[in-house]
Amino acid sequence: QVQLVESGGGLVQAGGSLRLSCTASGRTFSNYNMGWFRQAPGQGREFVARSSWSGGSTYYGDSVKGRFTISRDNAKNTVYLQMNILKPEDTAVYYCAASRSYFGAAPEQYVYWGRGTQVTVSS
Repeated sequence: QVQLVESGGGLVQAGGSLRLSCTASGRTFSNYNMGWFRQAPGQGREFVARSSWSGGSTYYGDSVKGRFTISRDNAKNTVYLQMNILKPEDTAVYYCAASRSYFGAAPEQYVYWGRGTQVTVSS
């Protein structure tokens, strides 16, 4: 089992920045590929960003490319999502997820999930 806890969400004005953190416990964090997803009310879970176990490979959803950066610190068992130039359409609950074998954008392929952190961007 891997337990994931997100933090860092909040209310921010459009154009501002936030950094989300996701801290893992329970298994060897560096064995897992990590993803960030988000879900707005009434919508499905959307891929935001993912990082390979080493951090050497990262990918982003089209809507956040150039504004968001995923990074990880395996010594701290933590993955981060730096979000810049935030827009009202970025408002959602943000989740981190872990998979040992899968490294893609499909949320149903990730095994472990956190409970999410709310990000609200005001216009």
